[in-house]
This record gives sequence, structure tokens and C-alpha cells, in this order.
Amino acid sequence: MIKLLDKPLRAFTTYSMIVLLCSIPVYFIIIDLIWVHEINEHNQLVAEATKKNLVRLNSDQTQLLAAISLWNTLQPETKIQPVRALKNDSTYNVYRKDNYNADGGYDRFQGLVTYVEINRQPYSLIVEANVEESYETIIAITAITILFFIILLVGFIKLNKNISKRLWAPFYHTLQQIKAFNLSDDQVVQFAPNTIIEFQELNDSIARLMEGNLSTFKRQKEFTENASHELQTPLAIVQSKLDLLIQDDSITADQSRLIEETNNALSRVSRINKNLLLLAKIENQQFLAKQSINMSLKLSVMLELLTNLIETREIAFQVHAECQVEANSTLTEIMLTNLLMNAIRYTCNDAKLDISLFSDKLVVSNAGTYSLEEQKLFLRFGSTSVQTPGSGLGLSIVKEICDRHGWIVSYNFTERTHSFTITFNSA
Repeated sequence: MIKLLDKPLRAFTTYSMIVLLCSIPVYFIIIDLIWVHEINEHNQLVAEATKKNLVRLNSDQTQLLAAISLWNTLQPETKIQPVRALKNDSTYNVYRKDNYNADGGYDRFQGLVTYVEINRQPYSLIVEANVEESYETIIAITAITILFFIILLVGFIKLNKNISKRLWAPFYHTLQQIKAFNLSDDQVVQFAPNTIIEFQELNDSIARLMEGNLSTFKRQKEFTENASHELQTPLAIVQSKLDLLIQDDSITADQSRLIEETNNALSRVSRINKNLLLLAKIENQQFLAKQSINMSLKLSVMLELLTNLIETREIAFQVHAECQVEANSTLTEIMLTNLLMNAIRYTCNDAKLDISLFSDKLVVSNAGTYSLEEQKLFLRFGSTSVQTPGSGLGLSIVKEICDRHGWIVSYNFTERTHSFTITFNSA
């Protein structure tokens, strides 16, 4: 992932590099054309001056021939020689070995072939100039261009970062306030006024959204608290009345059985109500306080509390590594209780219950005959076993608590053994 500000900067940098690379051959072609054009003009001027000087010598044939001979001796590649007829001027470009260069390399020459008539005798005049220096000019200009391009690019990047940092400061300030926002604090974030229209509209929209969420959270929280009080009180009253009724000596055995079944169903309704209220509180983020928890110590305490339930079962509690997690203590106890109760409830009296704690995970395994339906395993009131059908919220609460802490709960059934694994990050 990259920052928003860096994404267009990369595109601009890439585009600039492409333009620079394309400009190099263009520089070469244009400068070479200009250089050749200037050399052609230079050759033309030299040829015109030479022709005028030769014409001045037309009265003295001896002096003319001597001048031509001297010219051909000094510049053997640019000869003056008689021809049959005058022709139009022409130019040429040739590479040949420079005999006067110590390196012995090949040089590039731009030549002009022109014609002049002296004493009624047509002559051809060849004038050449070395154009090898154009490459040096092109290299120098290219190097200077690249240097200034780098200076311009570095300056543009720094300038863009500084301007963007000031420009986007209100956005990052808003982002920090959003990250720090918490529904349980019961406080609406107050955004500072902004002169940029888009950021001001963003702040106004977020403020309205937060106010609506906070209002909904308050109503949901009040409903949860009211439901807890309004439902639990009549349930407790009914249970107490049933307890008094079952103690009456005048009731028959059938009536006693019906009262006991009613009381059991009422107890189940009470547990479901408490679990649903607990899920609502977890979803409403009413358990936010976190602390460092020693999982091996916490498991030992939980197993002691469940002594009455597991005294007839063989428990293998193995600590393979110390495990410290940052979590809410209450929710951690609820999660462990539900996970252990689920394993104990569906394990035969003579079956072994394995609890293994590692540095980054907890594994609870118990014997079983049939695999649970994984699609419904962590759903509320989902029937997960064909052997023990029914409804429950225990594993749903485990899943919700794991989600709130960023942990992962998984289920596996191999070799007639149920295994629940909770993977968390060590603190």
C-alpha cells in the first residue's frame, strides 16, 4: 500500500523520465541538423571566398596554377581540379580515417562541391569541414539537460511534499480524531473549522454520521439495560414461585414432574436471555478495558472453578509455552468458560479432555462420534450436531469475543476428536 500523495508523484516522475528519455534522440537529431546546416553555410562562405580569390588570378595563368597546386597540396581532400562543364552545387557526408589525428580513428566530414569558371576553363572546388565536434556538443548539452532535470525533479518532489503536507494537514487531523473516537465515551468529536471547502464538507458529514451513531448506540444500550432488568426480574420471580410450589407436600408426582420441567425450561430461557444480553453488550463495545493476561494462570483458575463438573473426567492440561495476551479479563473468562463447558458437556464420562496452551494459540480437544456442522457452528441458535441437536449461544459468544480481540477461532474433527483452536497474537 502507498500513500495517496505518493501515487500521483510516482506518475509524474515516471512521465518525466519518459519525456527525458524521448528528448535525448530528439536533441541529437535537431542539434545534428543545426550543426550540419551551419557547417554547410561555413563551407559555402569558404568556397565563395576561394572562388573570388581565384578569379582575381585569371590574368596570370602561372600564378593561378601555382595557387591551385598549393591549395591541393595543403588540403588534399579538398581539391581544385578542371572539369568538362559547370554543374550545380552539391553536398555530401562521409566517414573516413583522419590521417592527421593521432588516435587514428574515423571522423565525419561534411563537404561541398561547387564550380567556378576561370579563364574559360571550368573547375570544381571541394570544401570540407570536420563535424565530429557535434557529438561532443550533443553529449555536453544532454549532460547539462539531465543535470537540470534531476535538480528540477528533486526540487519538485520536495516542494510537492511540503505543499501537500500543509495542504493535507486538516485531513490527517480529522483522521486522527476519527481513530480516537469511541462510542462508549459518549462524546461527539468537534472538528476545527477549515477554509478548504472539501475538507469542511467532509468534517460536517463525519460529524453528522458520528452524532447519528452515538444516538443509536445510546438507544441500543438503554434497551439492553432495560431488557436485562425487565426480563430477568419476572423470570426470577417465576422461578422462586415454582421453587415454593415444588416444596408443597400436597402436589402429586406428576405435578412435581411438570413443575420441574417448567423450571428447567425457565432456567434455559433465563440463560438464553443473559447470553443474548451479553452478545449485545459485546457488540456495543461495552467491554473495552484491556490488560495483560497470563493465559496459563487464567486457565488454571477456570479449571478450579469447574472442578465439580470435571471431577469425573480426565483432564490433560499442558502448557507448552508461556502465553501473554492483551485482552478484556471479563470477556476472556467468559470465552474460556464457554469453550470448556462446551467440551465438558459433550464428552463422555470416561473420555479424556485435552487442553494445550502454546505461545500463540490455545487448543481444546475432546472425544466425539460425529463431526459438527461447521456452517452452523458459530451461528446463534444453530443446530450443529446430529447427535445432540438443540440451540445454544455458547460458541457464538466465543466467536464474538474472538472477533472483538482480533483472534481466530477454528474447528477441526479428526480421528473421532473435536478440536477448537483459538489463535491470538502474543503480547
